[in-house]
Amino acid sequence: MSTIQGSAIQGSAIQGSAIQGKVVVITGAGSGIGRALALGIARRGGILALSDVDERSLADTAALAKAIGTDVHTTRLDVSDRAAVEAHATDVQARFGRVHQLYNNAGIAGGGSTILDADWSIYDRVLAVNLWGVLHGTRAFLPHLVASGDGHVINISSLNGLLAQPELGPYCTSKFAVRGFTETLRVEMRQAGHPVQVTVVHPGGVRTNIANAALADARRRGEQITDEYRERIRFYNDRLLRLSPHQAADRIVRGVEAGHPRILVGADAKIADVIARLLPRSYPGLLGCLFSRLAATP
Repeated sequence: MSTIQGSAIQGSAIQGSAIQGKVVVITGAGSGIGRALALGIARRGGILALSDVDERSLADTAALAKAIGTDVHTTRLDVSDRAAVEAHATDVQARFGRVHQLYNNAGIAGGGSTILDADWSIYDRVLAVNLWGVLHGTRAFLPHLVASGDGHVINISSLNGLLAQPELGPYCTSKFAVRGFTETLRVEMRQAGHPVQVTVVHPGGVRTNIANAALADARRRGEQITDEYRERIRFYNDRLLRLSPHQAADRIVRGVEAGHPRILVGADAKIADVIARLLPRSYPGLLGCLFSRLAATP
């Protein structure tokens, strides 16, 4: 499976890229958008420092990137572990002598319950990875990015960092927070005159394993899985997660090369942005009605 996915997105090398020769750090690189980012950057001549909590998937990504012809350094990493992330930053700097770009991509889903019913453990887990992972990575690598003279922080938020959805409280909370943190960082970098660009990315529905992983995680924790939740996962997989990781990563990297401070990935993300801007008062009610209808539809 991994080799097939990788071969489909390797393609030929891209010459003259602004990323060529730069050291690029990517968390959550074992699958999905993270793997696609790694291979897209490898094709552009970037040097990779990859991490993931899943060592086997990470090794698969590294093998695919090395086959393209780039230098790859891998680390098993839990981004919620601050000390481990700081050690990773020190290790990458020591290995390559410089760091130019950081993609804080690692993330997990967290939903299936309303805010009234959700267990605190779900918030703890989702915020630890999706929010604290971004904070840990940014704080640990930022001095090295400044020192490079040509740094760039890229934080992956979500469509749900623009528009809230019911029964995704922990996830939406984390992704809105990533957006706010990233925009604050951008202001501070400009105010201080540091040579670091800052980009927030809002992907829409991308065909990754995040929805299925959330269902599997709920089962491992012994939670009751309702028919409504199963149907929602099926609906996400069949109807909403339409963009391939390769397409999403290509749009992200192109936006980073162009220096865009904000990247909307997919038509659904662009629509969500418009809705949130034009209908800030009424969209929650409209979404509530929409998802109630979806839940009632076989």
